[in-house]
Amino acid sequence: MYTSFYTAARGAIEEQRKMDVIANNFASVNNYGYKPKSAVFSDLMYYNLNNYTGEDTPLKAGVGIVVEKTNTKFDPTVPTTTGGEYDYSILEDGFFMLLSPVTGEVSYTRNGHFSLSQRGDVFYLVNDNGNLVLDENQNPIIQEADGELSGEIGVYGFNILDGMLSKGNNEFTPVAKNGDPYLIRGARLVDHSLEMSGVDTADEISKLIETQRAYSYALKMVQTSDEVMTTINGLRS
Repeated sequence: MYTSFYTAARGAIEEQRKMDVIANNFASVNNYGYKPKSAVFSDLMYYNLNNYTGEDTPLKAGVGIVVEKTNTKFDPTVPTTTGGEYDYSILEDGFFMLLSPVTGEVSYTRNGHFSLSQRGDVFYLVNDNGNLVLDENQNPIIQEADGELSGEIGVYGFNILDGMLSKGNNEFTPVAKNGDPYLIRGARLVDHSLEMSGVDTADEISKLIETQRAYSYALKMVQTSDEVMTTINGLRS
C-alpha cells in the first residue's frame, strides 16, 4: 500500500513538471524564434509480484514515472515582416551562430533580431543578449566604413538536433551526439523579418487538459491510498 501511495505522489510531481513545460510554451507564444518543448516520460523500475522463487512472473508492478528529458521541436515557422533593419529569418533549417564576447562560448539561435553594438571604435552585429553574430567564416560581423556589413550572415546546421541544450533566451548549445556544425550554403534568409514562435496554442491547450486530468487522477490515488491505510491502522488498533 505504501508503494501505491508513493507511486501516485511521484506521478503527481512529474505531471506538475510537465505542466511547467507547457506553461513555459504558453509564456513564449509571442517570442520570435522560440521553439516549443515537450516533456518525455519514462517508467521507473518494475518488479515481480508474488515472486517467492526468484523467477519471472506475469504479474508486475512499477514505481511510477519520471520526466526523463524535454524535447525541442525545431521545425521552421512562418516569418513575419518587422521592418527592422537588422532583423533576419531563416526560411528552412539551420541556426545563426553566436559568440559570447565574455566567455568565448559558441551558441546557436533561430531568433534573428539583431542590432549594432559599439565596442571601442567598432560596431558589431549582436543579438539581444549581446552575443556576436558570426559570418560564413565564423568571424564576428562588423559594420564597415560605408555602412555595409563585413560579411554574409552564416547559417549552420547539425546532422542530429536531438539533445541540444537550451541556454534560455532562445539559444542552444550542441552536445557530442549532435556532431560538428556545418555551413548551410545557399541558405535562404529574409531580411526585415523574424520567425514567429513555433507554439501551437490549440495543441498546448489539449496537452494542458490531458496533463491536468492525469494530475487529478494521481492525487485521487494518493487520497485513496491514504484512506485505505487509515482504515487498516484503525482495524489494527
